[in-house]
Amino acid sequence: MMKKITYISLAMFALLTASNPVLAATGKKVLTDEGFAQYVSLLKEEALTLGYDRALVDSSFSKVKFHKRAVKADRSQPEKVETLDTYLPKRVPNWKVKKARTLYKEHYDLLTKVSEEYHVQPRFIVALWGLETNFGKIMGNYNVISALTTLAYEGRREAFFKKQLFAALTILDEGHISIEKMKGSWAGAMGQNQFMPTSFLAYAVDGDGDGKKDIWTNQADVFASMANYLQKEGWSDELTWGRQVKLPEGFDTSLAIPKNTGSRKNWLKAWAKTEKSLAEWQALGVRRSDGTNLPTVDIKAALVFPDDENGRVYLAYNNYKSLMHWNLSYYFVSSVGHLSDRIKFPPVK
Repeated sequence: MMKKITYISLAMFALLTASNPVLAATGKKVLTDEGFAQYVSLLKEEALTLGYDRALVDSSFSKVKFHKRAVKADRSQPEKVETLDTYLPKRVPNWKVKKARTLYKEHYDLLTKVSEEYHVQPRFIVALWGLETNFGKIMGNYNVISALTTLAYEGRREAFFKKQLFAALTILDEGHISIEKMKGSWAGAMGQNQFMPTSFLAYAVDGDGDGKKDIWTNQADVFASMANYLQKEGWSDELTWGRQVKLPEGFDTSLAIPKNTGSRKNWLKAWAKTEKSLAEWQALGVRRSDGTNLPTVDIKAALVFPDDENGRVYLAYNNYKSLMHWNLSYYFVSSVGHLSDRIKFPPVK
């Protein structure tokens, strides 16, 4: 029986071995090639302890390298200077709308098949595809094992990136992709739908029955995996995502979900406290963006301000929650919804 090895973080390892005197003196981790090599050795030992085959571990880490650019990207916090009015034209330009509508028509048969199986409207699959990777054109060229190992070593979110790293080893172990072809973003997001490895294990599906879940090159797997994700997170094809609305003068803005709730859990709690039926929102003076009455259907919605009460205002339906699980960002969800609406209207012929 293999002896259990207790994992020691690099910070503790450095302190115990006195191999990083700057860390001991300043509390700041100094990222070095030597430290990275030591960290990789610890990760390999831990992987073996978790039951991964030695040949798999050795091959997966055989060409692992430290990516300074990944650390820089992870540490960079861009200043917030956008509003939704400036963001949407950049994220959903007319050329992307045109491309989305062309590809919607081109892949209509496959999208329809996926839609019938997972009950997700094709336009949302295409919108996500377009916004995540420009329809599979920009998937990232980082070796996923290297990117995840780098960010785990960097240390600020070590537990998260280690979890992703071991999930990536599981994907390799299951034979869905080779280590050479397992490419992704600097953060380890993979394929045409940019799944993190844990999301791959939870949501990726074999869309064409060939025995592999290939979200890099297989369109059936890409579309089915996206739809499966949304379905598992509560999507209903009987609803749309939401609609932009107008508020009356003097509207009580406390009826909306607070802009910054701090976490998805808190955001969902706020949703539960503030959602109302469309009839109730109608009675409070909320109207469609063109000033007409809200639809007379028995569904509930929550009010969201991606910017503030002076910016765009949306009534969000339950499908909005599925998109916020994909990416907890009002701007991201608004761009998906906006592109999906541009695919639907006018109808693609």
